Amino acid sequence: MRALRRANEIRSARAQLKRDLKAGKSKIETLLLDPPEYVLSAKVFDMIVATPKYGRVKANKILGQCRISPSKTIGGLSERQRTELVAFLRR
Repeated sequence: MRALRRANEIRSARAQLKRDLKAGKSKIETLLLDPPEYVLSAKVFDMIVATPKYGRVKANKILGQCRISPSKTIGGLSERQRTELVAFLRR
């Protein structure tokens, strides 16, 4: 029951974060550079798509140029991938 409760808390926190990204209250760059614990297992692709101006096609193109798999999690990004992705998103 504890694991189920924890999973629900994580899902709720991620949903709120996606709403904040969409509303412009949170920045994707800040999220990638200093991710909270509940976001570490989230897919980078999903977080980029939740950001305004980035759809599925543009997100796939960005990840391809940064040599990052669309299934990669935020916690699984290497330092190179993280910094390259943040630099690309800041353009």
